[in-house]
Amino acid sequence: MGAEMGWFLTELFTWWNGQTMGTRFYTWRKGEKVGTDEFGNTYYRAPDKSQTAGGFAERRWVIYSGYAEASAIPTGWHGWMHHRTDTPPSQQTYKPREWQKPHRPNPTGTPNAYRPKGSIVGADHRPRVTGDYDAWTP
Repeated sequence: MGAEMGWFLTELFTWWNGQTMGTRFYTWRKGEKVGTDEFGNTYYRAPDKSQTAGGFAERRWVIYSGYAEASAIPTGWHGWMHHRTDTPPSQQTYKPREWQKPHRPNPTGTPNAYRPKGSIVGADHRPRVTGDYDAWTP
């Protein structure tokens, strides 16, 4: 199977890896590119009120660079995507506030995942019961 056929099958059958064929077609027909963030995600809008839900003036979407992970959208673009601002970060000099943290990938399923005290896969052992718990025995 050639690289082109692999690209076609990936886009046809997976929604989590970039975009689907339907998204590609809709973007080609109605999409207006707004900008790209530092992760390579590309943002689009369709200023057609008949295509939107919730009465917004335009439909907005992102095509992820790689796997679709919503937490990989930077704070400025997040505000624009959720219609909290009408001006996208590509048209202004957006500077995150000091309390806004940069993106960190979700560590679930990796060795860096959070493992609370007493977890089966954690390094610590579960503390012994102090008498406030009686195990059920049949």
